[in-house]
Amino acid sequence: MELQPAKWMAGACFALALAQPGSASAQALADRPTGELRGEVQSRYDAALAMTVDPAVVAANSNAYTWASEAKVQCGIALGFLKSNTKDSESLRRCDFAYGMMTNRPQPRPETPLVPPPPPTENCPPVVASTFFFDWDSTVAPADAGQSVAFMADNRTRCGWASFTVVGHTDRSGSDGYNDKLSVARARVIADMMAAAGIPAQTIAVSGRGEKDLRVATMDGERTPANRRVEVKVNETGER
Repeated sequence: MELQPAKWMAGACFALALAQPGSASAQALADRPTGELRGEVQSRYDAALAMTVDPAVVAANSNAYTWASEAKVQCGIALGFLKSNTKDSESLRRCDFAYGMMTNRPQPRPETPLVPPPPPTENCPPVVASTFFFDWDSTVAPADAGQSVAFMADNRTRCGWASFTVVGHTDRSGSDGYNDKLSVARARVIADMMAAAGIPAQTIAVSGRGEKDLRVATMDGERTPANRRVEVKVNETGER
């Protein structure tokens, strides 16, 4: 069963901001046959992995390394599902978008733009701003959590996010009572990181669902990585 939660130390160093993907291109991925999809996701994972260990990419003054890291994580999760012939739309969506950002080349800016461009809104994910996956029986935030937290902190005004709901979840190993407490503890870890990043604490609501609202349905007692998560949902002001 999932046992006593580990302690999390505050003061994490936050990295470059990460956006969450849109749905159109990932839906195209999910529509492909599983055999073809597995090869495509594997190639994206391999490309992302190669970039994260390339010294030139690591040292470059760009977001390439950040997006490569995100693509590696999300494509890796998608591959895990595909090994059991399961298409996970969320990880496919994130894999597809992060890979696109990783391989994107910025367009040169005009020397004297006549009209300032409007603030971008395409990287403002609706409803669920980010999902954080936890190890079994752990409240230690994932290694890349700071990147997604920084994105939310840096873009909450631009995206029109008035408040956040941080919801913790567990898998079905352990008792209901223990998992209820563990899910709240996981949500509190992410909420504390958000507050440390500059998001006002009064705009953050914390709750836990235990082993209810499973992302992947399982038998009781089964350990399932996809269910051990914290989802940050956003409430929009309606103005951007």
